[in-house]
Amino acid sequence: MRKWAVIYSSVTGNTKKVAEAIAGAAESADIFRVQDAPQDLSGYDIVAIGYWLRLGQPDALTLKYLAKVENARVVFFQTHGAEPQSEHAITAFARAGYNLGPGCEILGTFGCMGKINPELLARRQAAGPDDPHGGAESRERWERAAAHPDAQDLQAAQELVSRMEHKLALREKYLAKQVAKMTK
Repeated sequence: MRKWAVIYSSVTGNTKKVAEAIAGAAESADIFRVQDAPQDLSGYDIVAIGYWLRLGQPDALTLKYLAKVENARVVFFQTHGAEPQSEHAITAFARAGYNLGPGCEILGTFGCMGKINPELLARRQAAGPDDPHGGAESRERWERAAAHPDAQDLQAAQELVSRMEHKLALREKYLAKQVAKMTK
């Protein structure tokens, strides 16, 4: 049984919902808001870190915390108003990884749309068509994002846990075979 730390930052509740789904799917998990997360993660086999996007990267609280995460197996999860397979979303995972402390291994990622903070949405409503957040296409995306995370997103977040557990089990089996070959 692997012990999970599920750490999240959330403003609208999107990332918190995903964090709760992940923690609920793990056999053994502790869940923390990023501002309450422990500095010492050595008691955890997997550290899941979730955040919302700000300027194409994790929010400021999460960025500050990522630098303190060292020697951990990490799973990232993020919520945002972008399409999950968009360049914006994918690049945000890379930026999160870049900000991790030394000795970390990234096991996997999960991202889904989420409703946008109403204050930010109000400011974006006035954006013109030349603004990357303006125009009819953006408004349609915001409307889609407002319905997320939905039941399908939360199910996928739960499935992430079993995929990561399976990945680690396969890796351990492979490494054990390699050690056995070297000791013959």
